[in-house]
Amino acid sequence: GIKWMSSLEAKFEDAKEKKPTAEKLERLRREKINRFRNRHKISVQGTDLPDPIATFDQLQKEYKIHPKIMENIQAAGFQVPTPIQMQAIPVMLHGRELLASAPTGSGKTLAFCIPLLTHLKQPRNKGFRALIISPTRELASQTHRELVKLAEGTGFRIHMIHKAAEAAKKFGPKSSKKF
Repeated sequence: GIKWMSSLEAKFEDAKEKKPTAEKLERLRREKINRFRNRHKISVQGTDLPDPIATFDQLQKEYKIHPKIMENIQAAGFQVPTPIQMQAIPVMLHGRELLASAPTGSGKTLAFCIPLLTHLKQPRNKGFRALIISPTRELASQTHRELVKLAEGTGFRIHMIHKAAEAAKKFGPKSSKKF
């Protein structure tokens, strides 16, 4: 049969049948991510930034975080990532440089420890493979404590060195040359 319609109806019919373009879908995705960042007060600068995560489960799915680390995160009582963790963890897991600022108690330690352990993949007998430098002994102790909890059961050995003389006693007199 013949279908009769006005030119106005034909324009409306054409508009309904158009599928969203890849460009439009990408723009909508970006808008959704920007709304998420705004809602969580996450401010970012840079280009080609990875999307923030909303849950720790996303780390397992998208970044293949070691299952034992995921277990340790849950055992420590962390249920939802904080804003600094939402954005910093994906940035670091993508191997990007990061300069982040967040208030005390916002979860910065966990935000850099998860990517650190993930990049190391597994323990090896090759000396020190990562170094975290802290401005105070108290902050070093806190970081050490959190990293020990996070790495529990993975085989990583976590050490805190705060005096060269103690390091020589603990790791041997040739440790400075070795490491």
